[in-house]
Amino acid sequence: MSHAVVPGFFDAIQTSMEAEALTKDNIRAAVRDLDRTNRNITAVLNRVHSSPKEQVPALCAEARIYFSDIQTHIKDLAKMVPVNQYYKYNGLWSSPMQQACFLATLTMYLEHERLISVDELEGFFDVKVDLDNNITDFRISIEEFLHGIVSLTNELSRLAVNAVTSGDFARPVRIGKFLKELHSGFQLLNLKNDTLRKRFDGIKYDIKKVEEIIYDLTVRKLIVAITEQIQEGDNVG
Repeated sequence: MSHAVVPGFFDAIQTSMEAEALTKDNIRAAVRDLDRTNRNITAVLNRVHSSPKEQVPALCAEARIYFSDIQTHIKDLAKMVPVNQYYKYNGLWSSPMQQACFLATLTMYLEHERLISVDELEGFFDVKVDLDNNITDFRISIEEFLHGIVSLTNELSRLAVNAVTSGDFARPVRIGKFLKELHSGFQLLNLKNDTLRKRFDGIKYDIKKVEEIIYDLTVRKLIVAITEQIQEGDNVG
């Protein structure tokens, strides 16, 4: 007698579901480790807002120590992702990866007051950035990288406020110049990701916040000489 339902049909499905659940559980465990290290780096870099500028290099050096742990977490994570199934599971780690990109970008800015390069980001994590939109193995997606850069703008607007509180009136001027250049660069991109596009639209509010700080300092005649020096440097360039 033939069966209307093939024997073992549901057993095979259950086995597949259990394997899928195990893969996700393993990935989530690795993501928790990544999250934990992100929080450690965040705790270090948050001290920049309440520390003298002379201490910033030491804080960056302390933060950099943790990036070797992030490299380990990413390697562990990459091993758990089945071959050619990156996009299927990417949602499980994309948010903490965006945060890690932000922290690397912030560290580089605090050290050199410039935007991190793709090569430098890859150096932080020992993994490639997917510039070709053709992921066959584990990569940092270009969207994750860009989200990290957008997060930097909000952090720098906060830093501009705290710099004034600590008496560093030059920093907001430099931050304002950097954010405007960054915003101009983003305007060249045709962003398809809705979330990323909405976050990009918020950059102008960060710029406005910094401009208000600079205006207030200018009215109080605290940064006239600094502004002139920056403008002269632009003219020379």
